[in-house]
Amino acid sequence: MSASRYTVSDVMSHTAVAIGREASYKEIVELMHQWNVSAVPVLEGEGRVVGVVSEADLLPKEEFRQDDPLLPEQLEEASKAGGVLAEELMSSPAVTVHPDATIAEAARVMARKHVKRLPVVDGVGMLEGVVSRSDLLKVFLRPDQEIEEEIRDAVLAELVPPVRLEVTVQDGVVTLRGSLRNRALVPLTARAIRAVEGVVDVRMELAGAEGAAA
Repeated sequence: MSASRYTVSDVMSHTAVAIGREASYKEIVELMHQWNVSAVPVLEGEGRVVGVVSEADLLPKEEFRQDDPLLPEQLEEASKAGGVLAEELMSSPAVTVHPDATIAEAARVMARKHVKRLPVVDGVGMLEGVVSRSDLLKVFLRPDQEIEEEIRDAVLAELVPPVRLEVTVQDGVVTLRGSLRNRALVPLTARAIRAVEGVVDVRMELAGAEGAAA
């Protein structure tokens, strides 16, 4: 069973706000404020991403304005307090993602690296766009009818042997009703449905499987 996979290229912003290594601290702050973004990629040459300046990289200038760092782990942050150019402030190498990465993959990178935005780069590191947390949530704007049709055509139609189940989707929550004699298909079907972009939850109300839940 397989369902379509949305990729980063489906939801990313193709017009990205970016800066060069020589951008000044104030220019970066003004740019972030103007475009309402929390981070900007730093480019060199023809557009290769060499780093990212985020709000977290800029805040040490305020945090350590009067006080010296107290803990060893604060030393790196404190060193950025004296930075005035992007190349001194940026986090490098940049945490990036490729346009063909799945939405789930991009979400995992953001969670693991604790970032809100990812530069989207091609195979040689050239900037193609930016994807944010809000971009990744766009898949949950899919109409219920569209999700329902995909489940019927790309998931249930591929069950072996084929089965007929009633599928309803409301606010992204999928409910399956009917008879499914093979208990082994219950978790398999639930996982396949959860993989459909835009699905919020799966509820199984099936006869013949002793009401097994997803």
